[in-house]
Amino acid sequence: QVQLVESGGGLVQAGGSLRLSCATSGRTHLTYNMAWFRQAPGKEREFVAAISWSGSSTNYADSVKGRFTISRDNAKNTIYLQMNSLKPEDTAVYYCAAGWTTASTPSGYAYWGQGTQVTVSS
Repeated sequence: QVQLVESGGGLVQAGGSLRLSCATSGRTHLTYNMAWFRQAPGKEREFVAAISWSGSSTNYADSVKGRFTISRDNAKNTIYLQMNSLKPEDTAVYYCAAGWTTASTPSGYAYWGQGTQVTVSS
């Protein structure tokens, strides 16, 4: 089992920045790829970004390319999502996920955190 705990969400004005963190515990010696998804009220869960275990490969949704950056610190068992130039449409609950893929489909990830709320005001 792998446990994932997100933090760093909050309320920010449009154009602002936030950094989300996802701390992992449990079977962290296994080489999981990691990802961020988000879900807005009334919408399906949406892929945001993914990163390979080594950090050498990343994948982004078109809607966040150039604004968001995913990274990881394996020594700290933590992944990050730096979000810049935030827009009201980025408002959602953001979830951290672990799996053996960097694909954009939720079914590719076996473990999920509880989520952290990000609200961007206009």
